[in-house]
Amino acid sequence: MLNTDLRRALDPAAFAREALSFMPDTWQEEALRWSGKRLLLNCCRQSGKSTTAAILALHTALFRPASLVLLVSPSLRQSSELFRKVQDMLKALPACVLPALVEDNRLSLVMPNRSRIVSLPGTEGTIRGFSGAALIIEDEAARVPDELYKAVRPMLAVSGGRLILMSTPFGKRGHFFHEWQEGGDTWERIRIQATACPRIAHEFLAEERRALGDWWFRQEYMCDFVETVDQAFSYEHVLGAVSSEIKPLWG
Repeated sequence: MLNTDLRRALDPAAFAREALSFMPDTWQEEALRWSGKRLLLNCCRQSGKSTTAAILALHTALFRPASLVLLVSPSLRQSSELFRKVQDMLKALPACVLPALVEDNRLSLVMPNRSRIVSLPGTEGTIRGFSGAALIIEDEAARVPDELYKAVRPMLAVSGGRLILMSTPFGKRGHFFHEWQEGGDTWERIRIQATACPRIAHEFLAEERRALGDWWFRQEYMCDFVETVDQAFSYEHVLGAVSSEIKPLWG
């Protein structure tokens, strides 16, 4: 029993298979076993990224006493959906290891080991006050306002906690695109297109391409950062117009 507990504590993928009866895809195993500080998940719709994040949130709370896990989304409703996945995973645990929660409501839970999982609203002004986070998961990161992202990052300053940004792309803009394109070696990156997801039929994808058109299909299913439909100049053209050799007119 001790060997089993230790294996599950050290290996979230083993925890998913043995304790939750969840068989992860190859990329999900990679994400579950990620040991770094910063992770970008650029994944198509219905690929299982929310389930993967929910398992990581639950694993962190169970095996790291007094840890704080924060779930952030563009809206409280979306954060609540991710939190509900965490609750479903918790209920899937065998009765012999299921913790008796100290607090359990629609937006947060507290475990006997003093770990907390909290879903937060999507506005910068209402999330301040949290600190010492062990793990922050930002869902639909491409649509999360940049000011919210900048308000979240200082919550990791003292704890040295981990940060996950997960999303499908939404144009060449915002912090999700910036970190994916220019974030450097600070970030580990995982990209999963719909054609690599075993649960999405090729016939369905062919139908979606016809129904949605190339722009939406590339964004939602192929994880491409495409230009916005109303963009007058491409991202590459804008960057090409910038030069450090030209003296500013002001300042």
